[in-house]
Amino acid sequence: MTSDRDEILQAVSSAVLAVTRHLSVREVLQVIVRSAQRLLDARYAALGVPDDDGSFGEFVAEGLTDKQWDAIGPLPRQHGMLGAMLRDGDPVRLPDLRKDPRFEWWPKAHPVMKDFLGVPIRDGDQVLGIIFLANKRTPGGFTQDDQELLTLFAAHAAIALANARLYERGRELAMLEERNRVAQELHDAVTQKLFSLRLSAQAAGALLGKAPDRAAAELERVQRLAGEALSELRAVIVELRPAELDRHGLNETLRKHVRLLDRLHPSLVAFECGELPPLDSAVEVALLRVAQEALHNALRHSGATAVSVSLVYEGGRLVLTVRDDGSGFEQAGSRGLGLVSMRDRAESIGGVMTVESVLGRGTTVRVEVSV
Repeated sequence: MTSDRDEILQAVSSAVLAVTRHLSVREVLQVIVRSAQRLLDARYAALGVPDDDGSFGEFVAEGLTDKQWDAIGPLPRQHGMLGAMLRDGDPVRLPDLRKDPRFEWWPKAHPVMKDFLGVPIRDGDQVLGIIFLANKRTPGGFTQDDQELLTLFAAHAAIALANARLYERGRELAMLEERNRVAQELHDAVTQKLFSLRLSAQAAGALLGKAPDRAAAELERVQRLAGEALSELRAVIVELRPAELDRHGLNETLRKHVRLLDRLHPSLVAFECGELPPLDSAVEVALLRVAQEALHNALRHSGATAVSVSLVYEGGRLVLTVRDDGSGFEQAGSRGLGLVSMRDRAESIGGVMTVESVLGRGTTVRVEVSV
């Protein structure tokens, strides 16, 4: 067992090294899976991290080709043996997975797995995920020693995974702080430009009757300042396209944003999304910004206990809905709470925004756009 412990220390050090190199959670998961596969000489290894929607937010595997992955299809849901392990939180070791009553089915392209060893990755009482191995290359299947070794490895893997999550959360918070900093700089720059524009407009109005030539000069200055302000805004909007949109698309970017807000605020913040078609860049940016503004209003101003975000595509139309159970507001003549900005963003992509709000019963912001 001494040599096994030496091997596990080497495997764990590899996972810890991944964290110290500031890799993402997914990359750390991949290092953990590869280490476990080598450590126990398994043909297949996988690690699933559950989400709140009955599926897996992260799922990585070793032993499958990219072609096999594509043929298998979407990430697995929490059913069968995976679901049972998440519910029970106990290790499972089987000579033939297919004969266990908890086994249900595999997708058609899924490889056949026989001997099976699964161990939960725990942080206290919380199950962070499941690491499981199948088809041990050495004849005879997985042993009790293998189970103890994988359990020990999983305990160390939990530390590596928790550290990676903390790093990613810190990075997300830093991104929010940077967004707020840029927003403040934008606010200062545009405020100064608009103040100058307003003074020039007032001067032109005062001079219009008694000095038309000077009034015309001031109006020209108004036009120039307005053009400069518009150019600055357009440049900043291009620069502020979130990098997450390029990497993950609107669905996952909004999902991650909602999860972050759910952690940072006492209100329950939930997200629901169906399958989306490829979207134009301008549509993604506009809908993300509308959702962010609506979420900001709900969490900072409404006193809501629950906020939900949904993104649904049906019949050629994409519908974004942000609903809260907060205090609501009087809609008549209301131009605050960023409503004008949100409506402008919706109209810039050919969309229509509607707002329904009832005092004491919450607010619903809905944007519908053809895509």
